[in-house]
Amino acid sequence: MKARSALRGVILLSGGGGGARLAAALHQQRPDIALAILTNTGDDFQHLGLTICPDTDSVIYALTEQLDRARGWGRLGETWNTLSEIKQMDGPDWFQLGDRDLALHLQRSAMLGEGRSMTDITATLARRLGLSGTTLIMPATEQSICTRVLTDEGEMAFQQYFVARRCEPRLMDVRYEGIEQAVPNQALSELLSLPAWHEFDVIVGPSNPFLSVAPILEIPGMASLLRERARRVIAISPIVGGRALKGPAAKIMTELAMSVSAKGWTQWFDQRYPGLVDTWVWDKEDQAALSEAEASACRVRFAQTIMADPKPAGAFADWLIEECLGVD
Repeated sequence: MKARSALRGVILLSGGGGGARLAAALHQQRPDIALAILTNTGDDFQHLGLTICPDTDSVIYALTEQLDRARGWGRLGETWNTLSEIKQMDGPDWFQLGDRDLALHLQRSAMLGEGRSMTDITATLARRLGLSGTTLIMPATEQSICTRVLTDEGEMAFQQYFVARRCEPRLMDVRYEGIEQAVPNQALSELLSLPAWHEFDVIVGPSNPFLSVAPILEIPGMASLLRERARRVIAISPIVGGRALKGPAAKIMTELAMSVSAKGWTQWFDQRYPGLVDTWVWDKEDQAALSEAEASACRVRFAQTIMADPKPAGAFADWLIEECLGVD
């Protein structure tokens, strides 16, 4: 490994799958960077009278080494007594709330009732669950955004489509209800006003582009804020070898008549957010899709991006910092 020099801050845009794993790898492998993680809030919702924040919680669990990596969601060592009782009473059991997970939601809802901000609550819960160091986790916005999908069975809320219907309906479009009134988290603006964050880089994690990344970048002013202030923006493909490693990204791309490939993802992203990304990162499995000259012209770099366990995840985190975001 190369000798590590002092590096600028890094902002990671994260959903709850690959983004959360990368967040954990950067936090655990690179304590020499100042890391701030912006989490997707589009799939936050109310359930059993509680505020559930799936992507934010996955990031918290990943960074505190409590994420159930086998399932890809929820907490390690989970039990399901409450869910069993809910089912026995004919309550809504389609969303699987484990007992340990439920404790976090109860705490969050109580804090919201006290009038505390979601940013403050997120930081407090992460700290109480064991997050140490300088890493920050913050919702992308404090305003309510609800990701909704238009399908061949009509429009439905994201969790209904994703969990209750297991992504079975054919997706035709996605909209982010309430996003027109949202603004980037004030805590982000305050962070970037600090001298230590005078220069920083942005990483768009390998999360679902439609359901996890877009609800962050579509917030009015967010993309321009990051582009104008960041030294460099890199984006990591969630598509490897024509497949999504987790979730419905490949299915959605097919239904939207897109090429299910790293190239198809890059083209969509660049058309949606022109000029935002400086460097695209594809998995080595997709290297044959571009000649060396094409890769250079398109600003594509290749790495082993699959983070099946902490060791390759840590190696990828090192590569990102040293090879993609190192001092020029």
